Amino acid sequence: MPTADELTVIQGLSKRIVEAQRQIRILDLIKWDDTIRLDFFSKRGKELPAVDTLYYQKRPLPFDVRNKQEEFRLILRDAQRQLGQFSPITRLIKRQCDEYIRAVHMLSVRGTAAFSEISMELYGSPHDAFYVGGPCLAELGAVLFDVLTTLDVQLKSDMDVKQYNPFQAQVLLQERLSYFFDKHPNQVTVVVSDDMVADASAGADSIKLSQKAMFSDRDLKYLEVHEGWVHLGTTFNGLLQPYCFFLAKGSPSSSVIQEGLAVITEVVSLASYPGRIRKITNRVIALDKVTAGANFLDIYTYFLECGLSCDDSYNHSVRIFRGSTPNGGPFTKDLAYAKGFILIYNFILSAISQHRIDMIPLLFTGKLVLDDLPLLKELKERGLLIAPIYLPPAFRDLSALSSWMSFSLFLNKFDLHEIQKNFGFLLS
Repeated sequence: MPTADELTVIQGLSKRIVEAQRQIRILDLIKWDDTIRLDFFSKRGKELPAVDTLYYQKRPLPFDVRNKQEEFRLILRDAQRQLGQFSPITRLIKRQCDEYIRAVHMLSVRGTAAFSEISMELYGSPHDAFYVGGPCLAELGAVLFDVLTTLDVQLKSDMDVKQYNPFQAQVLLQERLSYFFDKHPNQVTVVVSDDMVADASAGADSIKLSQKAMFSDRDLKYLEVHEGWVHLGTTFNGLLQPYCFFLAKGSPSSSVIQEGLAVITEVVSLASYPGRIRKITNRVIALDKVTAGANFLDIYTYFLECGLSCDDSYNHSVRIFRGSTPNGGPFTKDLAYAKGFILIYNFILSAISQHRIDMIPLLFTGKLVLDDLPLLKELKERGLLIAPIYLPPAFRDLSALSSWMSFSLFLNKFDLHEIQKNFGFLLS
């Protein structure tokens, strides 16, 4: 059992990490303000947005870069001195501190080629392989685009009608989340915001809805599951840790597992739909185009050709170029949804095949990466980590999910092209 002194040290380090990362709000510090949008449309979307290195220099970071990096180095140094270099806590802290140091560097070079290079280190590239000789995300679009486009049209229903304004959606979503977060009454809120690029996003204890958006029943179900059950749920699970509560705060690469976990939870909870997956796939295709040299206007045109409105095409394009310039490299965070889904799916499949289903709930302990799981397991066995309190229903009782995945172990042996040859006559 850990000593009282060890527990005090861990809590102290946790507090320092939480405080040190507080000002590192990556998405806020790389966003383009509304004047850029207004200027773009005043020129009828025919000229590149007026964003360059100087644009970011006029918007200084809220911290000194060297001092912030040194703050994380000192946290890691103290963890190594007080807990030991190979302690599981130290190894968790090292990964987080190293990532935050890189993230601070990334923010300090906004508007340069280095920004995109570091973003690929933290979030990945469309051309990263999952294993030697295996597929990469850049191939995803070629496989799914036509299928999802057709399904999106064929499966439209009343569920897709944008019938709720943000204030009506706020009331409905608040009721659902209050029911899920029953152990924290009145602590989870849904608010309407007028300063958002996305239609919705999750904070530490709230979900923000854009004042400009309309919502369908399908949107509300997705938001309940994705933003509520997963993003807010893992935040609360991390905050509830008695010692390692720094797990409530995710370093940049943890967003890959966060978004992947959210997407797979959508799927197994029957909250996803072809239009949603198509949006994720289109972002991967767009990011691949940018790595091949496409600029903002190319991507804006691509989204228009996908059937998006001018406003949505602009917003989707901004997500890819924010922090960079309109003819620079991409900000690759939007790979997280597809990349994370594939990683989580294969991890769960592996856990079931190796009779380690006990590892799956650890995914909801907080904001983490897959490499953290053995360390979290060790901490749980030592009494330094408690099991996650808030789990989506499909992960609270793993019976159905494990049954489906068990069949997948066999189904993966089939050759789809051969199957299509045999079943083709039934569909002609």
